[in-house]
Amino acid sequence: MTMHKSAQRLMSSLLFASAAIAILPHSAFALDGQDLLKKINAAYASSGVVINASGVDVNGDTVVLKDANFTPEDSKDKTPVPVGNVTMTGVAAMDDGSYEIDRVDFQPINVTSEKSTITASDLYLSGVTVPGKTGTNDLSSMLFYEKAHSGPIAIKADGKDVVSISEIEATSAIEDDGASLSFDAAVNGVKLDLSSVEDPNSKETIDALGLSNLDGKMTMKGSWELHSGTVDVEEYALDFKNIGKLNISFSLSGYTMDLMKQIQEAAAASKANSADPQAQQAAGIATLGLLQQMSFLGADIRFEDAGLTARALEYSGKKQGVSAKDMGQMIKAMTPLLLAQAKLGALQNSVSAAVNAYIDNPKSFTVTAEPENPVPFPMIIGAAMGAPETLPKVLGVSVTSND
Repeated sequence: MTMHKSAQRLMSSLLFASAAIAILPHSAFALDGQDLLKKINAAYASSGVVINASGVDVNGDTVVLKDANFTPEDSKDKTPVPVGNVTMTGVAAMDDGSYEIDRVDFQPINVTSEKSTITASDLYLSGVTVPGKTGTNDLSSMLFYEKAHSGPIAIKADGKDVVSISEIEATSAIEDDGASLSFDAAVNGVKLDLSSVEDPNSKETIDALGLSNLDGKMTMKGSWELHSGTVDVEEYALDFKNIGKLNISFSLSGYTMDLMKQIQEAAAASKANSADPQAQQAAGIATLGLLQQMSFLGADIRFEDAGLTARALEYSGKKQGVSAKDMGQMIKAMTPLLLAQAKLGALQNSVSAAVNAYIDNPKSFTVTAEPENPVPFPMIIGAAMGAPETLPKVLGVSVTSND
């Protein structure tokens, strides 16, 4: 009877313990902080930088890299760049050896060198995935984040703000099929003070064009499809008040995970043998070989004027001793002569017409490349080197204004 009761008590204890373990949160199990740091470095290896820390503290689902620094490994200058403590919260180890991290917070930056100071705050990543393995050719082998953020950034020289940014935010997302990645970024509140430029000629030009104090933003949006290696950058724009907006979009194919790794390896080998001319030549040839895998699909370059053109005509005319209107007429007259030397064929007329319309009423100027079929990069390089006048036809170039 006693043995039977003892067995019952033992069984009850085991069942209770099993139930307690089953309902404990994942973070109740100790995380391996050193393994996490090792896998972060493995995923980050292609950048040529190693992350070191004086210690790795683990407390529940929080991991802190103590006194961390970034050390360049493939550069002559291997001086570590200190970043202080890096705090990772909501860390979870997955069954496949990867890690998911809710948020990574960096300490504010305040670096002074001679007469310059750089400050940045509110630096963090969120929705971070650290791969368990890096050898596969899919997105699961990449260090991935859903959002990267920086608050105010300022660069000062002699105590005066030279460059400041109010906020940077970049987001990315892996599509449900796991075969493509979308991304976008915005750099807001960009201010550049060029009033302290000392060179007289440069200062004169900057003042005349109204470039002493620039205020604007930068934006980017695009996607990457892994199987075909299609990179589609829908927008890469610089937009500054009283200047204008320059937007570049382009699309290319063949930039697969495998090609990306080959290019990274070639770049690393080139850096490692930077003092050897023959090695550099071999690296250049190897890079051209890799580019054979890529094709150009299209591009669009568009400038929307916000006052810069009028000031440029005024300044150029003053230099020539004529009015802005006369300067515009001179440019319109010179354009066909310059284009004739380039041997652009039928494109010459459309370019001249676009320039004339833009000079008369500067609103927008657009250069578009839409080839009928994808153009391999080696064909573009060959045409540029051997017969540059054929490039417009090869790439399907057209030029318009004020559309």
